[in-house]
Amino acid sequence: MRIPDINRVRVSFHGETVGSIASTPEGLMAFEYADEWLANGFSVSPFSLPLEKRVFVARWRPFDGIFGVFDDSLPDGWGRLLVDRMLAKHGLNPWEVGFLARLSFVGASGMGALEYEPETAIAASLGGLDFDVVAEECARLLATNESGDLDELLALGGSSGGARPKVLTEIEGEEWIVKFPSSVDSENIGEREYRIAKLAMLCGLDVPEVRLLPSNRCSGYFGVRRFDRIGADPLRKVHMASAGALLELSHRVPNLEYELLMRLTLLLTDSARDIEQLYRLMCFNVFIGNRDDHAKNFSFLYDEVAGRWSLSPAYDLTQNPGTYGERATTVNGKGKGITLDDLLVVGTKAGLKRSWAREIAEGIESKVESAGLLDCLW
Repeated sequence: MRIPDINRVRVSFHGETVGSIASTPEGLMAFEYADEWLANGFSVSPFSLPLEKRVFVARWRPFDGIFGVFDDSLPDGWGRLLVDRMLAKHGLNPWEVGFLARLSFVGASGMGALEYEPETAIAASLGGLDFDVVAEECARLLATNESGDLDELLALGGSSGGARPKVLTEIEGEEWIVKFPSSVDSENIGEREYRIAKLAMLCGLDVPEVRLLPSNRCSGYFGVRRFDRIGADPLRKVHMASAGALLELSHRVPNLEYELLMRLTLLLTDSARDIEQLYRLMCFNVFIGNRDDHAKNFSFLYDEVAGRWSLSPAYDLTQNPGTYGERATTVNGKGKGITLDDLLVVGTKAGLKRSWAREIAEGIESKVESAGLLDCLW
């Protein structure tokens, strides 16, 4: 394996050229839309990359010199770990691998619909996985820095984000994500995330189909059907951008607030339903104890036929203590000690009637308290 010598990357969407990416002498990303895309396409990131004929140059911060929408395509957390360890295995320094090469590693396998060429592909068979075997390999890699099946783990999960080990696979002809315990998780974390997701549905949140997949090692593995993929034959990829990408905010720095998210949602979608969904998600995160509500855990989907954005289904619904008990995304300016009044302030500023906002919040709080999932809160 060697680092590909690439000076330009083609970005495509459903086979059509969106534009091209190059690197400036300072190591910053330069992006330009293709002429045909300017005539017939859409902005992949409306605020940072409006549909204009010019060369856009990224700033160094917050994404190390690249635009947020393309950073979304790069693996993060577990996926980044796998890629970097594969590079190290072949005697390569991961810090010397730039964004052009890393986008070529992603190729057509990234989250969302954007694809990158030339592609340095790592093939994988997606079906028929023994999840217990994969879980054992994940645990071995985290514990020892080595795995006998590093190539397969990279192929299965190298384009994924998030901290927990996971694989991208097929179940009954559809694309799913299956998660496994990290080194700090209990072995039954999958069952807990499954129960939280089902509870979120009960609380009126849009949540993708989830399953608790059987295991001989634990109570089961959490599986979620991908919402950036539609259908099976033919498969259609959906363009997706996280709030962090759209706002050019790093999820590694807790600098987001729900009030800003509400304004972003209203500006992008102009949908009262999406505003209510985001309000429900805020309330649920507060009451369930999910303080890991960072900028990559909110996303928007683009429907190129209708020509509009919508809030994505809720995902990565977990229980997390946060940093020193602080939320990643503040509620009414507060990172902890959130009250019902704080929730109502954000909801009413977003346009919800106070009485309806109260009914939603109190209903979610009641359902969460009755679910028996608050035993691990800090």
